[in-house]
Amino acid sequence: MTVTRKSREGHVLRTAAFERNTTETRIALKLVIEGEGRYKIATGIRFFDHMLELFARHGAFNLELACDGDLDVDQHHTVEDVGIALGQAFDRALGDKRGILRAGYFVMPMDETLAIAAVDLSGRAAFAVDAKVRTRLVGDLQTELVTDFFEGFARGARANVHVKTMYGRSNHHKIEAIFKAFARAMRVACSRDKQLGQMLPSTKGLL
Repeated sequence: MTVTRKSREGHVLRTAAFERNTTETRIALKLVIEGEGRYKIATGIRFFDHMLELFARHGAFNLELACDGDLDVDQHHTVEDVGIALGQAFDRALGDKRGILRAGYFVMPMDETLAIAAVDLSGRAAFAVDAKVRTRLVGDLQTELVTDFFEGFARGARANVHVKTMYGRSNHHKIEAIFKAFARAMRVACSRDKQLGQMLPSTKGLL
């Protein structure tokens, strides 16, 4: 017997679960949009894990993600492919996107740092990243790959993704603030639009 899980509001939970395997990475992922911020994440890059944990908690998403990547070559394949897979998970879980707000933004302070994120689940992939990070590494993460993660997510989710650090001193805080802002922007964009009900949030008839 198949049991359909529902949210507190009585809506069917929007979920996705799949594997994405290439010669460079093997990813298993489970996502629940109407979650409680629970997570179980292992990519082999601890600071990256921490950013994804923040994303799940601040977005109130339940996320299980395991990636076995060719870290002996470089971190690039792991970070980019996780971005693609996570974006695909949201795209699948949202289905035809009827009844969602579609766009969201958030301004996030992190001590002395301020970051903004804006997303549009438009069906078109585009991204802009300005992290203002000045060091090669934060923790064990190669910081240039922050851009690759958000590019991968935009491609997988077929979304516009814009993130920017406005100002700050700590490079750790800059990246963390961006991920928190992004999580909360996605939380808004995925939210159900009570005013428009099940209408598609587009005049094109397709997202």
